[in-house]
Parts: sequence; structure tokens; C-alpha cells
Amino acid sequence: MFLSVFELFKVGIGPSSSHTVGPMVAARRFAQSLSEHNLQPERIMVELYGSLAFTGKGHASDIAIVLGLAGKRPDTVSPDMIPSFIKTCVSQQSLAIRGIGEIGFDMQRDIVFQFGESLPAHANGMKFSAIDAKGQTLLETVCYSTGGGFVLTEQEIEQQASQKANEAGTALKTDAPYPFKSATQMLEMGRSASLSIARMKQENELARGITELDQRLDSIWQVMSACIDRGLIGKGLLPGALKIERRAAKLFTQLVAESGNNHPEPHIAMDWLSVYAIAVNEENAAGGRIVTAPTNGAAGVIPSVLRYYMDHCNDPNQQGVRDFLLTAAAIGGVIRHNASISGAEVGCQGEVGSAAAMAAAGFAAANGGTNEQIENAAEIALEHHLGMTCDPIGGLVQVPCIERNALGAVKAVTAASLALRGDGGHFVPLDSCIETMRQTGFDMKERYKETSRGGLAVNVVEC
Repeated sequence: MFLSVFELFKVGIGPSSSHTVGPMVAARRFAQSLSEHNLQPERIMVELYGSLAFTGKGHASDIAIVLGLAGKRPDTVSPDMIPSFIKTCVSQQSLAIRGIGEIGFDMQRDIVFQFGESLPAHANGMKFSAIDAKGQTLLETVCYSTGGGFVLTEQEIEQQASQKANEAGTALKTDAPYPFKSATQMLEMGRSASLSIARMKQENELARGITELDQRLDSIWQVMSACIDRGLIGKGLLPGALKIERRAAKLFTQLVAESGNNHPEPHIAMDWLSVYAIAVNEENAAGGRIVTAPTNGAAGVIPSVLRYYMDHCNDPNQQGVRDFLLTAAAIGGVIRHNASISGAEVGCQGEVGSAAAMAAAGFAAANGGTNEQIENAAEIALEHHLGMTCDPIGGLVQVPCIERNALGAVKAVTAASLALRGDGGHFVPLDSCIETMRQTGFDMKERYKETSRGGLAVNVVEC
């Protein structure tokens, strides 16, 4: 399955791509199905399973479903209008369904968190039911939020698995001119065509009919950069019971004050990387405008490293930004095809680990790295996130998630720097590292995969 750079980098809202963006997309699709079938239900019931049940409240899954049923889109909905919109829905116990009209809707009754069971195809399962006045089901849809804002039916998940099995050892069956599905194929195609990873990804996008590619890449970076800027001035407490105080603004003020120091500490670069990542993830935790990269929980790593490239490295340029995003997307596509970017499926190694690998590859590309050095950078970054659990305290994307992005950004630049000082040769192939992540995620106990039932989530008091 070919993944466009704009499927991996999607504009949306916080706090979660799988638990907020995905449910909103799924709910909007269900409302559209009702309209297409000319159905007029008396009631709509939504059931959330697995990780969506255990951490859905903290990730605003219920709010996202209401917004989606009302026709709102993650990339265009205004974060500022959401509180008043939800307040009206709760007080009036009604909702204007997109394409249907006003129906009675009680969020407490009609959105059900099913803690006792899971649906078979993925940890993030959802069931939408349209019910008439007699209690009969008019339409029922089961779908899954598979990470990064992707939503699939069980049939689509099975089709993808079958396609992978049938294409084992071969390139992807697609109209893209460079249909690599593994890092090995990516390097082989690059050598054969004498093209960089960024140029191959560019050709793939253009062959799929993507127009105004440079402008769209620039727009993605603009949204990322604007998110950093908002986060650097944001103050107050983050939503939720943890009462975590935003700190990016304070850190930024300190760093700016120290910037005129004639004898800066040599580790100051790590502080800049950290403050940029913290700024993004505090915005995400607050439900702000975000770019899924490749998930919301890991959305601070790539923007942080890109801002570091633009503001702190020698001779940055806009083409470097584009090459960064194209290369990062190529690596992200390989990871998602062969393993997962979902914390509910493989733990945080699939979120921050994947983001760090993508950022390391992009940073190496923007700094003139060869394809082999880029692959090496991605492997180093991913290898040193293997086994990382997803255990958000209180079901909120705050602790340890915000700081984890900061450390992911530091690791990404470190990995790229090490790779750029070598010739691209290394011991562990990226493909082997990705497969290790998949196997580790499969072996990981469910309580460590975005359920808030293990790890820090049960060893730190939520007050």
C-alpha cells in the first residue's frame, strides 16, 4: 500500500491521532453513510473497545465522535469552538447529524466505553449503530483507528494483511515508479536509479497525481512551525486531573536570555531541541492545531528537529525542509508497512520511536547525507527506542509523553550526527530493527500499550 507524505503528515487537532483524529474521521464517515442510505435514526450509539475504552476519556475520544457526527473535520475544525459546541450538545442532549438533521443525543448514554472486551482486528475498535424508534438497528458499522489518524474496516485490515503476504519479498504493486516497501529495496532502487530517497519519494508523489507538491510540503512545515510558536508562549495548566503546568514558555524565555552569553554551555543544543518538542506536545495536550507526525503523541519530534535545522544549523534552506519531510515520510511508510506506528498496537516504540527514526533520516537528508547514511540514521534512532511502553498517566497524553518527545528529538539528531560521520556501513539493518519492533510489540503485554493499566500509569498517584 503506497502511503503519501500527506497521509503520514496530516493536519488535525490534539490530543491523539488514534484516539481523537481517528474517531472523528470514523464518526463523520458513519454520518455520511446514513445520509447516503437516506436513513433517519431515532438514536445513534457508539461503542469504544480496547485502548479506546481505557484511555478514550483522557484522549477526548467522546468529544471527537460528537464533532465527527456533526460533520467536523480534524484538519478544519477550530479548536476554539469545541468547548462551547460540546457544552451545547450536553445541555440540550441533542445533536445535528451531518446530512440527517437534529436527533436526541446524550453523550453519557450514547457513547459507551466497553471495558470488558475487545474487537478482533485491532486494539482501537469502534462500533457505530443507528437505531430507529422501535429499537431496531438500521445500520451498524465496525471500524478501527489504526494509528496516525488512519481508519480501516476489518475487511480492509484483512485485505492489507493478505496483500502483504502475497507480495512477500517483492516490491509494492502500485503505479509509483519506486515502489519500495522495505529499506533494503529503497537502497537498491536508489543505487539503480542514482536518486536520493527524497527524489524517489518526490517522483512517487508526482506519479500519483499530487499537484503543487512543494507548496503543500511548505504548508505542512508552516503548520508545524506555527504550533511551535504557539507552544512557546502558551501558559497555564493543561486540561485534565493531573494539573500539569505548561513550561515551554518559561524554558524558552530562559534560553533567549542566555543566547547572548559569550560562553554558552555546549549542551545548549539539546535544550533548544527539547523546548521546541515540549512546545508542540503541550499544544497537542491542550487540544490545539497539530500535524500528526506520524502520530499526535509523537508529534513534537519531527517539528523540533526541523526547527533546529532551520534556526541553528549552517546554511538551512527551504529545499532542505522539503527533502527532510519527503525522506521522513519514506521511512515512516516503510515502518508502518512492516510494523506499526500505533501505541495501542506496539507501545510507544511505534510512536516516538518511529518519529525519531523519521526525524533522524530527514535531518541527515537535509544535511546532505547519502541514502546509506540516512538509512543508518533511522536505524540508530529506532534501535534505541525498542521496547518502549505506552503508559500515559491518567490516560492523558502528558506524562511521560511530552518529555518523551523532547528526548526523541535529541536522540534523532544524535543518531543523524553519528551516521553522517560514517560512510553508511553499519551492523544492524533498518529492516531488522523494524521487524524487531514488530515482534517486541506483539510480545508486549496489553497493559503497556496505551491502556493506562501498567507502568507509570499505576505507579504514580494522579494528584
